Amino acid sequence: MGQAVDDGFGPGRGLMALATALAELEARTRPVAGVERVSLRNGLGRILADDIVAATHLPPDDNAAVDGYAMRFDDLPPAAASRLPVIGRAAAGHPYAGAVPPGCAVRIFTGAPVPAGLDTIVMQEDCRGEDDLVVIPPVRMRGANLRRAGEDVVAGSTVLTRGTRLEPPHIGLAAALGQAAVPVFRPLRVAVFSTGDELTEPDQAPVPGRIRDANRYALMALLQRLGTDVSDLGILPDRLEAIRDGLAAAAGQHDLIVTSGGMSVGEEDHVKAAVESLGRLHLWRLAIKPGRPIGLGRVAGVPFIGLPGNPVAMVVTFLRVARPLVIKLGGGVNEALPCYPVRADFSLKKKPGRREWVRAVLVRGAEAAGWADGLPLARMWPRQGSGILTSLVAADGLIELDEDLAQVEPGMTVPFLPFHGLM
Repeated sequence: MGQAVDDGFGPGRGLMALATALAELEARTRPVAGVERVSLRNGLGRILADDIVAATHLPPDDNAAVDGYAMRFDDLPPAAASRLPVIGRAAAGHPYAGAVPPGCAVRIFTGAPVPAGLDTIVMQEDCRGEDDLVVIPPVRMRGANLRRAGEDVVAGSTVLTRGTRLEPPHIGLAAALGQAAVPVFRPLRVAVFSTGDELTEPDQAPVPGRIRDANRYALMALLQRLGTDVSDLGILPDRLEAIRDGLAAAAGQHDLIVTSGGMSVGEEDHVKAAVESLGRLHLWRLAIKPGRPIGLGRVAGVPFIGLPGNPVAMVVTFLRVARPLVIKLGGGVNEALPCYPVRADFSLKKKPGRREWVRAVLVRGAEAAGWADGLPLARMWPRQGSGILTSLVAADGLIELDEDLAQVEPGMTVPFLPFHGLM
């Protein structure tokens, strides 16, 4: 994708392990989105197109971590209280401008720059004022309550890297370093359409033999979560010419085309033929359940992803296969998925050699109290069919069962992918 698909992905390879497929796609995919500069106010959720290097220290100067008195550590006797004259004050935004003679202190407030030559701050709660003097208890540590220049960020260091999706802390850090605008990738322009004479829009009354198009709307929402600019091309009829024309038009205005369904070899499945008439297509047969056949290719030079038509298979394959591709094409960096251990509250036989996902709800509290480690119990949703949309709403996430596993027993520790970290 991007420059990704070549004959190495052809159908002669048989079923491919998920990890192998993801590694190959990661290695072969390059960003296709353009670059622009946006203000920090418009940067949330955008993907950095270049590293941000600190031009200055953060903080820029030594400053006070508390309200108190600033002084030289060497002016303080090691085991007795001190009385030092207070010759001025320093507050945030109002630094003390003069030189501080030896044996003197400055009243200082949190965030204020520390006057030159002073290296220790004693909290006001530990001091006592006497006219123009301050009485200071014995101080044990040089540099107490002082924030050093550059202790957060050193000038010249890379603080945010290319491919980072900007979240609120990133925005704050960029602002602190004087970045009023940042280089970001333009949102990936993604075209989505469905095919099928049996499909209708959600607001249309159902008639015999027709169903409402749920996949397209779920797919567009999944893509929007990733910050893409989604174009809804609607429902295309089951005619090769119409699908080919729709693909050709989409390729001229988008960076990526994503569909679900129509990738089989039935008489009414025309997406495969339409893609091949305009570019290249490889049907990947992955060793996974649900899912397995996924179409990857290019339409007039534009990357194409064809997902399965069953709703659950479409969502699962999007999350585990298409999602990393979309992120990489948009300039982002794929990080490890959120995953944590849970205890299975069910038994299940599984076919070895295949990666499988089971929709599950988590049980905590009294029902999970029988295990000393405190892990939540994962209860398999009772209906696991690929068309059960309600399971995606009711479940908390997916239990991922790797290829080597043949049997799940109650109490077994299994990895859990929460939906809230994926969708």
